[in-house]
Amino acid sequence: MDTTRPSSGRPLSGPRLAPASGRAKALVVLLHGVGADGQDLIGLAPHWAAHLPEAEFLAPDGPEPCDMAPFGRQWFSLQDRTASVMEAGLQVTLPILNGFLDQALAERGLTDADLALVGFSQGTMTSLTTALRRPRPCAAVIGYSGALLGAPTLARDIVSRPPVLLVHGEDDPVVPFAAMAAAAQALRGAGVDAETLARPGLGHGIDPEGLVAGLAMLRRHLPQAASGAA
Repeated sequence: MDTTRPSSGRPLSGPRLAPASGRAKALVVLLHGVGADGQDLIGLAPHWAAHLPEAEFLAPDGPEPCDMAPFGRQWFSLQDRTASVMEAGLQVTLPILNGFLDQALAERGLTDADLALVGFSQGTMTSLTTALRRPRPCAAVIGYSGALLGAPTLARDIVSRPPVLLVHGEDDPVVPFAAMAAAAQALRGAGVDAETLARPGLGHGIDPEGLVAGLAMLRRHLPQAASGAA
């Protein structure tokens, strides 16, 4: 269990997968969807770790109990899905998550150039908002089955422009498939290199093809983590 206490005093913690080499040269942080927790996404790590032996994987639990279920965590409330309300909720989470990321990098002697954020659903919303507003660009952002909040003001608010990969199932009943194209358009309009991958027949989830695309993105932008990989 990795626990990091940001400056706000509220800790984020969750499961981790240590680098096979013993020393992390890169950090991949996995952000879960609403009603889940870090255990839900740490399962992605073994699929990628064999090819990224010098990467450490962290999957923190969201800072709040899920307010729509008796279990799980959330990054912000989705009871009111008005864009302005969701964005306001995410603004509360940003300093908590940024504190977690800053401390995790510092403890390992790493920088944002060694960091990739991977999100699913609400975790994609959180990953994108966080990465695009950090003072220094991270290495990459991968977003599965998610959406972009704050698109109308992104060109004004953006600080960093890390490369982004968005993957979305065409049959997603939770987050509309059209959200991927809308996010990509806004990202590209703000100068972000955004790739997309549509998955025919996939609902709200991650399939093997999406995992392969995610791995390729990580290997391309975190080459220091792939040293010695087969």
